Amino acid sequence: MKYYIFLVMVLLSLNGITQNKTIAFGEKLVYTASYNMSGLLTDIAQVKMETSEVKTSKSTLMRLKCTATTYKKWDNFFKIRDLYESYVNPKTLTPYLYKRDISEGGYYKFMQYKYNHKSQLVKSLKRKKNSEGETWDENKTVKINASTKDIVSTLYYIRNLDIHKATPGDQQNFTVLFDNIEKTISVKYIGKETISTKIGSKECYKLAISIKGSDILKGSNSNLLWLTADANKIPVYAKFKIPVGNGELKIVSATGLKN
Repeated sequence: MKYYIFLVMVLLSLNGITQNKTIAFGEKLVYTASYNMSGLLTDIAQVKMETSEVKTSKSTLMRLKCTATTYKKWDNFFKIRDLYESYVNPKTLTPYLYKRDISEGGYYKFMQYKYNHKSQLVKSLKRKKNSEGETWDENKTVKINASTKDIVSTLYYIRNLDIHKATPGDQQNFTVLFDNIEKTISVKYIGKETISTKIGSKECYKLAISIKGSDILKGSNSNLLWLTADANKIPVYAKFKIPVGNGELKIVSATGLKN
């Protein structure tokens, strides 16, 4: 189950976006994450995606914050307290700082990326903890491609793409840095589909996601994402299949939308 909640939301990242027309400061999306337990999909965690304004001495950034928390009754079974966040340019969604702080069933890891886009380098800090609570750090400098992003900034980046111009079957490859390794993600546009959600009936863009050279996501067209086919492109529903099972992500509420 490790990492599964956000891996199902890994999306595409392309060059060419010059202006953010979709994401506003103060947006908040809330989801229920379900996992197949003994043949039944069971709600086990809440996922939140929030944006906020952060002012530094030199600029104003947008904080993209994603959290996952198991409901209390499941904490004894598999406790999850995950935080993923990326600090980006609010106009282009270019990331400058990324943090991942995960605690899953006794497993702990902290990752931090500091981007230098001019030199195409990332200064990476990885912190782990053993069963006695002792921590140790590992520092690296990672060379990246010009279009490489982290999971969180990539997730928001897609919502500014002109998906309405795509034809069913169109496929795009792109790169995400995860655990200091660049992974190639393939996203295929399936078409439009209207689905019922907690925020109403929504016409959506349906996408299929896969990761090249990895068994993190299983099956052909088994990992799917639905984005509203409107100016906000809200992720409202996702289905995923991983080595230890399958599950879903369903939206509960959406507030602070830009459009």
